[in-house]
Amino acid sequence: MVRPLLRAEGLFKSFGALQATCNVSLAVRAGEIHALIGPNGAGKTTLLGQLSGELKPDSGKIEFDGKDITRLPVHKRALLGLARSYQITSVFERLTVRDNILLAIQAHCGHSFRFWRNARTDPQLCENLEAALTRVDLEKRSYLPAGRLSHGEKRQLEVGMALAGNPQMLLLDEPYAGLGPGGTVKLTELIQTLRPQTTIFLVDHDMTVVFGLADRITVLDYGMIVAQGTPDEIRADKAVRTAYLGKETARC
Repeated sequence: MVRPLLRAEGLFKSFGALQATCNVSLAVRAGEIHALIGPNGAGKTTLLGQLSGELKPDSGKIEFDGKDITRLPVHKRALLGLARSYQITSVFERLTVRDNILLAIQAHCGHSFRFWRNARTDPQLCENLEAALTRVDLEKRSYLPAGRLSHGEKRQLEVGMALAGNPQMLLLDEPYAGLGPGGTVKLTELIQTLRPQTTIFLVDHDMTVVFGLADRITVLDYGMIVAQGTPDEIRADKAVRTAYLGKETARC
C-alpha cells in the first residue's frame, strides 16, 4: 500500500469540558482532493488547526511525507510543503496583487530580510511571480491594489499566495464561503488545475462543490469521524444522513 502524504492518528483536542476532536484518524493520499464535511460545530476547524500546526493536539500523532510533525509550528510545516488558506480572506489590501504574491514568494525563498535589494527587480523572484499570477489567472489584475478585487478574486489571490512555495499539500478552509455563482465556478476551475501536482484537503459546506471535486470524503460529527469513503459511498451512508438530520449521535 502506498504511504499517505498526510496521516493523522488518534487526535484528541478539548477546550475545557468541550471535546472538539475525539480519536480522529485519517489519511490523505498524494495527488487527491480529500474533503472534510460535517454540521456546524462538528470540529472541522479544530481538526484543520491541528493539521496546520496552529493547535496542538492533547494526544495523537500527525505525519506528513513520512515525518512526525505533531509538535512542529506552522512555519516549519510550511517549509516542509504543507500550506493553508483561511476561512476569512487575509490579504494586504493596500498592496498590489503582485506585491502580495511577491511577499509570499520572498518568505519561502529566504529573501525576506535582504532589505538592500529591490525585490521587484530580482530575476528569480520575478520569474516565480509571473508563474504564480498565471497559475491563479490574475495577470490582468496584477497591478491593482488587492482591496479593489472582488471577493472571488481575493480568494484566487489567497490561493496564489499559499501556492507561492510550491507546497506538496494545500489545506483549504471554506474557500467558497461568500462566493456567488461566478466566483464558485472560477475557484472550482482553479482547484481542478491544481490536481494532481498539489494534494488538496478541502473543508467546505457547499455540498455540490464537495461532491463534484472530491476523490474521497471524511465526515465529522461531534468531533468524531462517522464516515469515510468516495462521494458515492458517503451519499449512501446512513450515519451521514443521521448527522445532517441532527439526530443524536454518540459522544466521546
